[in-house]
Amino acid sequence: MDWFENLTALIDLRSFSSVWYWIALAVLWSTASHWVLGIPFDMVSRAGSRGGQAEADLEDMARVMTNRLLGISRIAGLWLLGLTCFFLTSLALIGFLYGIQMAQAVFLMAFPMAIVGVLSLNTARLIQLRRAHGPELRKILWRHRIMVQVVGMIAIFITAMWGMYQNLKAGMGNHFGPMGAIEQQVDDDPNNGWGRPGGV
Repeated sequence: MDWFENLTALIDLRSFSSVWYWIALAVLWSTASHWVLGIPFDMVSRAGSRGGQAEADLEDMARVMTNRLLGISRIAGLWLLGLTCFFLTSLALIGFLYGIQMAQAVFLMAFPMAIVGVLSLNTARLIQLRRAHGPELRKILWRHRIMVQVVGMIAIFITAMWGMYQNLKAGMGNHFGPMGAIEQQVDDDPNNGWGRPGGV
């Protein structure tokens, strides 16, 4: 049943060969770039072009989200830091020490997002300390979005290179290994080459 084999290959989530992993990676970074501190970036653009009520809505949203992020960091920051470090360390050991591709794939998504989380906390703290509003607030959010996009581009590049390497290594192991064995058998065959009738 070729269609069933194709379907199972399509939904295979065990390695970098899954198309769903790359779709999830693209959606992850697209979402992280659009939602700046939990604020949809179209609000920032609309506040800059229209002002007035749009500007007030952005400032209210920024105040709510910065207070929320900083409140969570004050209440459960140490616990979240410890759990995040434990989670990332476990993924790194399982993935890169024991060679589990799924753990590698998740680590290459989770570690850059942890960096984005640190950047978000720093940006929220900066907004609160400066009591930023108006053009200054938009400038800070723009800068944060650019930093997230830079982290995303680097992460996608590294993930693509590592995934390509893993897929090529798996392909070479599957194809060149048996070919090498066949070539060795042909070379060892006493009837091969000049000793075989009709050999060239």
